[in-house]
Amino acid sequence: MSHDSNTTTATSHSSLQQSDARFHLHPFTNTTRLNNKGARVITHADGVYIWDEQGHKILDGMAGLWCVNLGYGREELAEAADAQMRTLPYYNTFFQTTHGPAVELAEAIASVTPGDLNRIFFANSGSEAIDTVMRLTRHYWALQGKPWRNILISRENAYHGSTIGGTSLGGMSGMHKQGGPLVPNIERIRQPYWYGEGGDQSEEAFGLLAARALEEKILAVGPDNVAAFVAEPIQGAGGVIVPPASYWPEIQRICHKYDILLAVDEVICGFGRTGNWFGSDTFNIQPDIMSMAKGLSSGYLPIAAVAVGDRIANTLMAQDEDFNHGFTYSGHPVAAAVALKTIDIMKNEHIVEQVRDNTGPYFQKTLRESLPDHPLVGHIEGTGLIAGMALVQDQASKTLFPSTLDIGLICRDHCFDNGLIMRAVGSRMVLSPPLVINKAEINELCQKVRLCLDLTLASAQQAGAL
Repeated sequence: MSHDSNTTTATSHSSLQQSDARFHLHPFTNTTRLNNKGARVITHADGVYIWDEQGHKILDGMAGLWCVNLGYGREELAEAADAQMRTLPYYNTFFQTTHGPAVELAEAIASVTPGDLNRIFFANSGSEAIDTVMRLTRHYWALQGKPWRNILISRENAYHGSTIGGTSLGGMSGMHKQGGPLVPNIERIRQPYWYGEGGDQSEEAFGLLAARALEEKILAVGPDNVAAFVAEPIQGAGGVIVPPASYWPEIQRICHKYDILLAVDEVICGFGRTGNWFGSDTFNIQPDIMSMAKGLSSGYLPIAAVAVGDRIANTLMAQDEDFNHGFTYSGHPVAAAVALKTIDIMKNEHIVEQVRDNTGPYFQKTLRESLPDHPLVGHIEGTGLIAGMALVQDQASKTLFPSTLDIGLICRDHCFDNGLIMRAVGSRMVLSPPLVINKAEINELCQKVRLCLDLTLASAQQAGAL
């Protein structure tokens, strides 16, 4: 590259950063700090890699934001969007109308969802899907003549989106501090985080204890007041918390015992992430209703859906009245066409089977073999192509670093500077690479993880924290 080209690139970079700082408010961001630093400008991507404006090649260990399952640069998805945009770029489904992409996508989703989740309601984001779940579960009980059955139970440290509804349902205390008051009649129970909260208990014993917290909460508020329990199969944005094997069977038993609807948030776990089409398949969960987004279109266009089981759907359709809920872009034809092509590719290329039988086990094995002796790593958990690791000051006592040293952000910054995206969730680091990642790329990812943890260790030592 010539000197002039370098100068032009630097000028462009500076100009974009300045405009970003002046006009753009970023989600979940300290705006002042970002503006002082300058946002990293991402320019293009291919496969499992992205590039920034300065030409740095970065392995995307987070598949964008848990969503780019098929990797970047899939021409088939671009072609599907182009063809649909030229034919029918938009129409709604409000006025007793429909269109091919929405109908075909609903059928395609129903072909892979577990159990009797055969009715599909479309939205545009995971947050909107969760709001839909909240309204549908409460509306179901009202239609059953029990409008007082409106309490929703979720978990501490759970993330269910950032709308007022999703924020209220989730268990992120930092989010609860902003934009209140929250939606009422929401209760929470402890998260199934064995490594962080299990003490000396076995995983099996702790899993049962954490699940039985649901029964305790149901009895505390009254079984006939509870509409549903809402949870992710694996807590994603909470740090990739994988529940013990004893947890979900006990949750299922309790929901059946008290006739509580089970709503499963599959926004992160859905579409192959855990080595099955859905996390519910991995953990043998039988949901009454299920939210999904992200991997539905491989992140190429915004789209979400709620899969509704027969119990709720039949009750809804038996009533001679409208369900007064929906969005301008529900079932948007272009987004639906891209999602339909995504499912088609996943089936034709056997993506789910590849994650389940090949790359998923290889990723879990290689990650653990790369880090067994690392002094910062207290614990690694995950399945398929999702993993989380706890960073600790002392492994034996599981002592965390002081809050004055944000070890997760230190590690994240080292990752970005060394060609890797790995997300920090407090003191936990999480990974969720594209489902098309191959074994050579997994090796590269795990090598970079080790390097960045070494650099993080050095930073902690320099700060006097070790």
